Amino acid sequence: MLSLNNISLRIRIFLSMILLVLLASILIIGVTIYQYDEQTKDYNLLRLGRKESATKHNIEIELKRKTTYPVTTENLSKIFQDIIYEIANIHNLTISMYDMNGKLLKSSIPYNFDVIDETPLSKDIVIELANDSNYRVLKGNKIGSISYQSSYTYINDPRFKRIGILELKIAQNNEEEKKELREFMARLLIVYALMFVAAIALAYFLSSYITRSIQTISEKIKETRLNKRNEKITLNAASSEINSLVDAYNNMIDQLEDSAVKLAQSEREQAWREMAKQVAHEIKNPLTPMRLTVQSFLRRFDPSDVKIKEKISEYSETLIQQIDVLSSIASAFSDFAKMPTQRKENLEVIDVVKHALDIFNEDYIHYFPGKNEIYAHLDKTQLIRIITNLVKNATQAMKEGEAPKIEVKVDVDVKEENVVIVISDNGKGISEENKEFIFEPKFTTKTSGMGLGLPMIKNIIEAYNGKITFSSTFGVGTVFTVILPKT
Repeated sequence: MLSLNNISLRIRIFLSMILLVLLASILIIGVTIYQYDEQTKDYNLLRLGRKESATKHNIEIELKRKTTYPVTTENLSKIFQDIIYEIANIHNLTISMYDMNGKLLKSSIPYNFDVIDETPLSKDIVIELANDSNYRVLKGNKIGSISYQSSYTYINDPRFKRIGILELKIAQNNEEEKKELREFMARLLIVYALMFVAAIALAYFLSSYITRSIQTISEKIKETRLNKRNEKITLNAASSEINSLVDAYNNMIDQLEDSAVKLAQSEREQAWREMAKQVAHEIKNPLTPMRLTVQSFLRRFDPSDVKIKEKISEYSETLIQQIDVLSSIASAFSDFAKMPTQRKENLEVIDVVKHALDIFNEDYIHYFPGKNEIYAHLDKTQLIRIITNLVKNATQAMKEGEAPKIEVKVDVDVKEENVVIVISDNGKGISEENKEFIFEPKFTTKTSGMGLGLPMIKNIIEAYNGKITFSSTFGVGTVFTVILPKT
């Protein structure tokens, strides 16, 4: 499952804006429905209030007229015997009159219905009406699918004496308001749908705009390298936060370049120091026997000795050998210091490798060509140097007391674009701590040698845009793989 932390900033901004618009739309729809409902309730209460005021005014007029009946509780049904229906019809409501105890006296219900409901008024309403400071009680109820709103007030005679309780009931048919609400919501949803589509487009482009600068910085950081010149970031119309980030990156680039210069200088100085130590060490090795030879010659020199010529010849031969060693040391360092000169020619690699292996007399060296012929544009001398150096290292890595085995395989890769040379042995192998130094100049695990063989052939191979790799298990053996382009 995708974690929230793994979601990109652009997607987070996009989703946040869409969610914000969606929540705002839902909230506005909810508030709209609530507002319509409240407005409908207020409208119904105001309408009931107006009808209540007009109805009570008509009732008061009737009570002030001179009639044959005294204005008492008992005579209310007689006074409003017929007029109650007229008043109810005028104001489109139901009128009921009760005595002070809640007993029904007169109702306009028979005008509209055939059955008279003589259920007395609830005691709770009577008590609530008596305790209310405004002497007015509103109640709502529902019969079937029709809602009603009822108002309860006192009936007063011309002298303001309470002679009964008046109930005014009005049916609330809100279908028209509901229809208007549905129509309004339908239009509103269309507007919200269009707004939501526009919000998606705006969120997409806005999130892209916000994260574009960050993406540019991210790409520059990925391209940053210690060993090359890095470009600074220049952004136009970026926010202050992004500008701060860009300034920090550019300052880091300046510091990185200074550090790279210092590091390169330090590495060069260290390399020269190490090379100087190695050269001094290698030169001292033959100088010591040369010094001892000359000292021995001086001590034992006797012109009268009959074998003086033989001794001079022996001393001279020893000095010449050590001079040759010094010459080979100078040549080795010279070859390593300069890039080998390539003289490409169309070689038949299988045959060249075979001749390179002929100089070795060890019978445990086995040659396995993958094809009868493989042609490539290479320098014959350098190819022989690669093979002989790797095979020589393999022979020197053999373990005593075990059956040694070296295999040399030559083939092409799958696309037949490169020559692949694999040299494997079952020798001592390379320890883990030495693997990272195997191609370092002057590094060697042998008791003799200058440690320049592998670095030199690595330079040769890389000059061809090739590659040399190895795998090794200590105590088991080593496999070197050389890949050289055919052209």
